[in-house]
Amino acid sequence: MALKTISAKAAAALDKDLMSTGAFSIDQLMELAGLSVSQVVYRVHPIQKGHRILVAVGPGNNGGDGLVAARHLRHYGYQPTIYYPKRSKNDLYQRLAKQLEDLEVPFVDDFPAALESTDHVVDAIFGFSFSGEVREPFPAVIQAMAKTKIPVTSVDAPSSWNIEEGPPKSGVGSSFYPDVLVSLTAPKPLVKYFKGRHFIGGRFVTPAIAKKYDFDLPAYEGIDQVVEVGPNGQKL
Repeated sequence: MALKTISAKAAAALDKDLMSTGAFSIDQLMELAGLSVSQVVYRVHPIQKGHRILVAVGPGNNGGDGLVAARHLRHYGYQPTIYYPKRSKNDLYQRLAKQLEDLEVPFVDDFPAALESTDHVVDAIFGFSFSGEVREPFPAVIQAMAKTKIPVTSVDAPSSWNIEEGPPKSGVGSSFYPDVLVSLTAPKPLVKYFKGRHFIGGRFVTPAIAKKYDFDLPAYEGIDQVVEVGPNGQKL
């Protein structure tokens, strides 16, 4: 049995449902998503493996998830560094960045240089709403993540991948295969092209919403916000 996935269009509609009938605010959803990402990093890259985490942050919601994850990682004892070249003017993102500045988390401008002195990378550049061309300055960043031997965890989608069709056939991102993927809310169709460790972080979705969008809620354990699944959706 293949893992049930939801399209980009359904994911956008589901988010709207969560924020309307579901009564969640975008801040809450971003907090829960970022917390899920931080728990995955803690699981796949325990602090003993190296405490330096480089978070590549895009201009939208995916980037916001990355900023939240970085704050939690800082509180867990890691030393995150943020690459955030296109800062949003939106109040929510400005507050998330301020929270990191107050924790003395450094923001850097040179991604390749930062990549040389980190132990793990979080790719929070583009999420399920990405389509079209990768714009500057991100092509070089995605190429650097594709080439590095340092493990990469992608948030919701490997940046540059098509949500339905997976990695681009050529050009930027065509050789980008991150080690770990955190599917937020529910997996997207691109997971069938993904070969690494796969986690689902959606411990805020109600059974009614899962039924409406026809996907299965995994069995989260204890205080875990995430669950690791295999290619067929079976729990690992």
